[in-house]
Amino acid sequence: MEDLYDDELEDEETTDVYRVTKRNNILVCHGNKTSMNLNALVLENVVQSQYNKNVLVEYTTFQQLLDEAFYNVRHLEPWERGTRKTQGMTGMCGGVRGVGAGGVVSTAFCCLYKFHTLRITRRQLLMLIDNRQSAYLRGLGFIYVRYTQPPADLWSWFEPYFDDDEEVDPRSGGGDQMTFGNFVRLMLTKLDWYGTLFPRIPVPIQKQIDENFTAKRQSSLQEFERNRSRERDRDDRDRQKRPREEDKKKEEVPTKKIRTRCGHHLRHHHCTKHRKKCSRKAKEERQKREAEKKEELKNGSSADVHMGDA
Repeated sequence: MEDLYDDELEDEETTDVYRVTKRNNILVCHGNKTSMNLNALVLENVVQSQYNKNVLVEYTTFQQLLDEAFYNVRHLEPWERGTRKTQGMTGMCGGVRGVGAGGVVSTAFCCLYKFHTLRITRRQLLMLIDNRQSAYLRGLGFIYVRYTQPPADLWSWFEPYFDDDEEVDPRSGGGDQMTFGNFVRLMLTKLDWYGTLFPRIPVPIQKQIDENFTAKRQSSLQEFERNRSRERDRDDRDRQKRPREEDKKKEEVPTKKIRTRCGHHLRHHHCTKHRKKCSRKAKEERQKREAEKKEELKNGSSADVHMGDA
């Protein structure tokens, strides 16, 4: 079945690296098309490895190699753990840029070079980068981009993944967990990759990449300030709205009649005597009755005197 391609104008070349057309589906390797820009020692170990000669040589299609990498790639370093020789680096290796002490070359870099010899297409490279079954397949895709694509296009390849929070551990044996966002940022800012080197990015392009990072950080900071300002405004509106809602509730809820109690009641309401009758009020009532009796007696005495006079 014929592959489907994105629409393109006949007289215009696409500038979007992720737009697959009949014209740009064939990937052109920037730099050394034979070595894939790998350093000499890594390339020699890949070509001479028994894994490459006995296993990978049998694979002739992208899907076969994809399955092989899925089941066998367990890290993204150029050398297998514990096999690098760190002593006695002399001769040709001593002065070659990007050459670390040799060892057993990794399955990842053998598969990486095999993808190159198969001349994978842009669509197939995107299948690697966007693979959701294996983080190591995605890592191989990004490393392939870093080694083979023009430096001027690297920002366009990597920028959409700056916020990718899927995690990968490139180190052999683990211990260097990172998100793919940090993974691709490292490829734009660092040359060293676990004992080997990526191709050098020309100074003008690297300067533009650094400026892009600066502009992106400023934009993120401005967006953060805008979001924080919106949150403050929302909190202010909530605080202003809350008193109005409380006032409405006060209007809706009928006010209860408040009973006034004497101080003595407040002090002694818990005692048995007071529960029967407040002693202070009883005293006041008793004094009131005594005063009324005295007044009656006084009035009665006055009446008797007047009758005697009569």
